[in-house]
Amino acid sequence: MSNYPVAQPQNENPMYCIFVTINIKSEFLEQFMEASLGDARGSVRDEPECFRFDINQNAEIPTRFHLYEVYRDEEALGAHRVAPHFKEWFAVVEPWFDGEIERVTMKTIFPSSEGWEKQKPALLNW
Repeated sequence: MSNYPVAQPQNENPMYCIFVTINIKSEFLEQFMEASLGDARGSVRDEPECFRFDINQNAEIPTRFHLYEVYRDEEALGAHRVAPHFKEWFAVVEPWFDGEIERVTMKTIFPSSEGWEKQKPALLNW
C-alpha cells in the first residue's frame, strides 16, 4: 500500500501535446539539429499558444529525435503547422527523414495549464 495520497487530476483545461519521433539519415545529423533549433525557437517565440517545444536526441540511437510540444489546443497545433518557421523547417528537413514520422497525441495532467503559461517566458531566455 502506498503512502502517497490518491489525487484526482486538477487540470480542468488540459493543454494539447504531441510526442514526435523522427529518424534522420546519419549524413544529415548535424544539419537536422541546426535546422530544428530554428523551428523550436520560432514556435515558443512567435506562437502565443505554444508553451513547450523540446528537441531530444536518443542516447542509444543518435539518429533518432524525439520532440515534445505543448499547445493550448488542437487548433494551436494547426496554427503551428502553417507558421512560416515550421514550413521552412519541414521543407529543409523532410528529405533527411529515414522512414515515417511517429506521432502520439496527449493531454497534459501536470503541470496545470496555468503552470504551462507561467513558465513560457523562461523559454524565451535562450
